[in-house]
Amino acid sequence: MSIISYLQSKLISLLLAFLFLCTAVLGALLIAAQRVLFWLDGEHPQLTRASQTVGTWLSRHPKTISTSLTALLLVGGGGAFAIANLGPDIQDQPVVSITVPVKIAELEAQAQELDLFEVNLTRSDFTLRSDTPEKLLTRLGLVDSEAAAYLRSNPLARQALQQFGRAVTAEANSQQKLRTLNVRWLKNETDDFFQRLVVKRTPQGLRASLETSPMNTSIRMTGGTVVRSLYDAADEARLPDPVINQLTQIFSNQIDFHRTLRKGARFSVVYEVLEADGEPIRTGRVLSAELQNDNQRYEAVWFEEPGQKGNYYDMEGKSLSRSYLASPVPFSRKTSGFTVRLHPIFKTRMAHLGVDYAAPTGTPVMTVGDGVVTFSGRQGGFGNLVQILHSNGHKTLYAHLSKISVRQGQTVQKGQTIGAVGTTGWSTGPHLHFEFLVNGAHVNPEKIIRLAQPKPISPLAMSRFKAISLESQAQLQAAAQMSESAIQ
Repeated sequence: MSIISYLQSKLISLLLAFLFLCTAVLGALLIAAQRVLFWLDGEHPQLTRASQTVGTWLSRHPKTISTSLTALLLVGGGGAFAIANLGPDIQDQPVVSITVPVKIAELEAQAQELDLFEVNLTRSDFTLRSDTPEKLLTRLGLVDSEAAAYLRSNPLARQALQQFGRAVTAEANSQQKLRTLNVRWLKNETDDFFQRLVVKRTPQGLRASLETSPMNTSIRMTGGTVVRSLYDAADEARLPDPVINQLTQIFSNQIDFHRTLRKGARFSVVYEVLEADGEPIRTGRVLSAELQNDNQRYEAVWFEEPGQKGNYYDMEGKSLSRSYLASPVPFSRKTSGFTVRLHPIFKTRMAHLGVDYAAPTGTPVMTVGDGVVTFSGRQGGFGNLVQILHSNGHKTLYAHLSKISVRQGQTVQKGQTIGAVGTTGWSTGPHLHFEFLVNGAHVNPEKIIRLAQPKPISPLAMSRFKAISLESQAQLQAAAQMSESAIQ
């Protein structure tokens, strides 16, 4: 069988060599004939006629010549293929395995270097209400009793870990022992600086230090479509609650979110995020927003003139906000107005010196304007109460709170959360009792809020505002396109 295969391979080689030789010879002959014709045409005029006849024939029959050469090559190739098929199938041939030993130089030295190389692992999480040092370290993938004992005994570490919801980042070695631990938090919600506890392993053991660092500001944008409610759409777009609260405040004087917001309404928002060590720690201000509802488009952009308080304007420079918010509670309903009514507890007719807003317990309550907290605590039938003095001498009062988030003497800004709706004091159900006093006298809060007018943009600042509004429109368009892409 091997002799036949050998003969067949030799025959194929000879046939292919013959074909290549014929092709080479034919090509050489054609080149030689061309040169001879040129030579005859140049040196022997008497043969010009004959050479012209031959040249004319060659130019008239190129297809014949090409076809002849192609046929010759195909016949030769077909013969080679036919002969090759007469041989044995390659699958029937024996398989031979050849093993060649390979020696890696300095393998032991490389293994020793890998043993000396230490891999550091990093993991992030948040503190929980039920955390102990052991639970926190276990959740971070650490097995380090020494570090747990240190976190329990060190005063700085105990203070940093006593509050839940704080961002924690741990770095561990390959033995799951703590190398560094960072805990980040804000002392006050409005701070631009964050606190950082750093626990680090040193040659002398674990050491803790407390640092204060400025936060970095980044810009984010998103959008959504209302299907069931604005809050559901915001959750689907991963929009933080403080941002959606700002959105409702911005357009509260143009849209009644309780009655006129339609299914299919679309929104786009560009807002700030304050970051600590690259991790988002809280949201900042809404920079621009757009809301399309019931074939109406509403736009807003934040603008701050030098030396003045910032405000929201439409793209033409018309102010959207007033000195006070339209309501201290978002997404609530008014149950009692500024009038005489039958008291629900004492069953007697008496003047109701404020406005009641019904809302579930825990609903955030916001100050309607800038000011200073003059009272924060419990007061008789009001229950948990917050009272704020504003710059123009006006006072606002927020009663029946389930939680108070500000302290007496603290400066607050319009829209800042000061507590939560509750039913403390003389209350028959969860609601907010809101009062407004001017020169010590009670007035209808809705009337005062309606009459509060903002200042327009000065002519000198209008050119800068136009540039900012154009940039904001481009960002909002990008946010809307991102939202549409996510839906698709």
